[in-house]
Amino acid sequence: MPATTVTASQTSASGKIPVRKITVADTNAALREGWADFMAMRGDIMFAALLYPLIGLVAATAIVGGPLVPLLFPIIAGVGLLGPVAAIGFYELARRREQGLESNWSHFLDVRKRPAADDIAAVAGLLLLIFALWLAAAGVLYVAFSGLRVPESQAYVWYAPHSLGDFLTRLFTTPGGWALIVVGNLVGLAFAALVLAISVASLPMLVDCDVSASEAVSTSWRAARANPGVLFRWGVIVAALLVLGSIPFFIGLAVVLPWLGYSTWHLYTKLVDRSAIRARCE
Repeated sequence: MPATTVTASQTSASGKIPVRKITVADTNAALREGWADFMAMRGDIMFAALLYPLIGLVAATAIVGGPLVPLLFPIIAGVGLLGPVAAIGFYELARRREQGLESNWSHFLDVRKRPAADDIAAVAGLLLLIFALWLAAAGVLYVAFSGLRVPESQAYVWYAPHSLGDFLTRLFTTPGGWALIVVGNLVGLAFAALVLAISVASLPMLVDCDVSASEAVSTSWRAARANPGVLFRWGVIVAALLVLGSIPFFIGLAVVLPWLGYSTWHLYTKLVDRSAIRARCE
């Protein structure tokens, strides 16, 4: 394990779990360590099976067409919002490997046996709620920017695309379409930043230690506030890898998602002063 450069540590008289300020070198080390975990424990073969429901949902949305088509891209983008939930099993495997325990696929679902399993479910539920809100926001934005003026009444009505091609044509050839792209990406960035801030340390911490969901989310939020620039760069890397893994047909996600899952575990170990909570860890 390469040495981690810790520039500062935040402590609190109120008993809050200390978080650290990290550097770009730490995020690079986390990616290297995550890749080493991936090569040792793989993950692509089994995780490929988990991708089939996503592929089927996206394909069905594209084929059915009509009112569902505008949700195609928000669903694809939502992979990043649900990534931390999908990676929970990889956090468990990384934890077991770190402790020298057996860490094969028979232990992937052992996270349900962790002392904080109920709190893990609570945070996962929060991320699912955020994903649902993102889809709702995407729908509202589409309605707002896809209005057509009806000559008889001079009123605006919502335009329902007839096919994926029809939707793409309006998206890239109309002022409303370009406005939707710009505003939609900004709103999506806000959702992504929120998910990163509340999950980057919380879910790995709950897998690692018996803490409450509120304490884990609070610690993750403080870690994000202490490292805005470094975690922004981390978010860009994650987004870029997810895009690359999604081309074509999401096949690359079978490698990208396990790698990012393992890497996020190692990033958590650098963001949080685990010595302060070691007594609560198994």
